[in-house]
Amino acid sequence: MSDPKNTSSSGILIIDKPLGISSMRAVEMVRRGMGGLRTGHAGTLDPLATGVLIIAVGSATRSINMLMDLEKQYETTIDLSATTPTLDSESDRVEIARSTPPPSADMVAQALKQFIGDYPQIPPAFSAKQINGRRAYDMARSGEHVVLAPRMVRVHEMSLLSFTWPVVRLAIRCDKGFYVRSLAHDLGAVLGGGGYCTAIRRTAIGPYLVRDAIELKQEALPNPSQLLALHPVVAR
Repeated sequence: MSDPKNTSSSGILIIDKPLGISSMRAVEMVRRGMGGLRTGHAGTLDPLATGVLIIAVGSATRSINMLMDLEKQYETTIDLSATTPTLDSESDRVEIARSTPPPSADMVAQALKQFIGDYPQIPPAFSAKQINGRRAYDMARSGEHVVLAPRMVRVHEMSLLSFTWPVVRLAIRCDKGFYVRSLAHDLGAVLGGGGYCTAIRRTAIGPYLVRDAIELKQEALPNPSQLLALHPVVAR
């Protein structure tokens, strides 16, 4: 990526979000480093996901919607032998008894094909989706039964990186609105068992790559000198 440094107090940061903090916590840390300038992120990453998080500062926050519309790329590790309420490692495993032998790598590769293109996906109950003005994850955490309507998502590519039962590693290129955790559940269901994500890493948002991202450290918060101008793909 060749974005130049931006000499004004407006621009974006490409953060490699660490494990265990929310996207809003990352925004708060950047805002503090920027001296309180208006700050926002362009697409949530779950606390247990890592990787590319675009944070806009100053007038660049007006471009957040355009940034959110960019394609996303992920790598994920899925355990097909169990599930969890949150569909990741945040909650306890629920073992799934299989009535058939574990699938082969060829069976997994074949199952993945049905998730490429446009298809209706049900978001996780533990998500930021709203139901009558309430966040789904708040309802789920309080023990309420959460049913979210399916929504159309688009997957451009999905590659099987490795498979040794019960662990699948995938690379995904998709449009906004796609839930990797839902894919884990749906893939497991197709293959006759469970599925939850043990790791999710966003490797790119449009032209912004994780290899170009900066670490977010409490002891060395980003400052205005690190801001980048918008990439020409977004700015035009």
